Amino acid sequence: MKTLATTVATLALLGGAAWAEDPLPLTLQLKWVTQAQFDGYYVAKDKGFYEEEGLDVTIKPGGPDIAPVQVLAGGGADVVVEWMPAALAAREKGLPIVNIAQPFKSSGMMLTCLKETGITDPKTDFRGKTLGVWFSGNEYPFLSWMNHLGLSTDGGPEGVTVLKQGFNVDPLLQKQAACISTMTYNEFGQVLDAGISADDLVTFKYEDQGVATLEDGLYVLESTLQDKPKVTALVRFVRATMKGFEYAAANPEEAAEIVLENDETGAQTLEHQIRMAQEIAKLTEGSTGVLDVADYQRTVDTLMSGGSDPVITKAPEGAYVTTITDRAFD
Repeated sequence: MKTLATTVATLALLGGAAWAEDPLPLTLQLKWVTQAQFDGYYVAKDKGFYEEEGLDVTIKPGGPDIAPVQVLAGGGADVVVEWMPAALAAREKGLPIVNIAQPFKSSGMMLTCLKETGITDPKTDFRGKTLGVWFSGNEYPFLSWMNHLGLSTDGGPEGVTVLKQGFNVDPLLQKQAACISTMTYNEFGQVLDAGISADDLVTFKYEDQGVATLEDGLYVLESTLQDKPKVTALVRFVRATMKGFEYAAANPEEAAEIVLENDETGAQTLEHQIRMAQEIAKLTEGSTGVLDVADYQRTVDTLMSGGSDPVITKAPEGAYVTTITDRAFD
């Protein structure tokens, strides 16, 4: 019995050594630049959560010229952070992209308007106005909302004029648009930092308007799910990532500092990143990483019911799997 116990202990040590020497590589492509929107990933890497799972994770920041679905299609990443409308639109066009986990439970997207424009109700007051909209896949939730309101996006007094918005708040500050796209955790704070009082603004959250769609999910190609080592890596990655988001939510100041340590541009400030981390915690609250089928269906229904020009034209098949989260959290 003693010899057997010794043998088992020795094998365990050898197994642990092999795990440490041969970590599974995984490359993650973020949807945007290094910021606290992605604090869960940076925290998981910094605190050793990925290492504890036997992973060697490379985190690639995004930017205005980087579309995660294109990076995924080109083999530049194993897994990407993407919004579900962009992912489902890409899938309908032929890219076999699949949701494997959903860290964000709620949407942070909204339109922020100057109160002086007189806009108080989207159903009646958007008509004839210029609205700032992000593109590169971020336009889909907006276009779906306008379709729900029955508003053309071709301009004119009975529709809305779409201003292709850069990833800043200048169109509102310069009064080029009555409203601009903002995220609760980022651009809204930039508007306030620019000196505009919250009392001079009117905001319309997609969540409150009943047109919210799922944001910041984790996506892979279908072929990746046939690769057993990659599947093993993804299971461990999702488990460690959610541990990272949980830690970041409980420690927003530390999470912000970790994000700053990974920001090679030097463009971020600690104050802004702390505020962002606190807001991100609100969006991940209630999420275990497991995709809520009801949230998925709401997103699909929203995207399909947008009048004559819906974002997707038919119910997707095979657009998500639960096998990764089932193994990660069982």
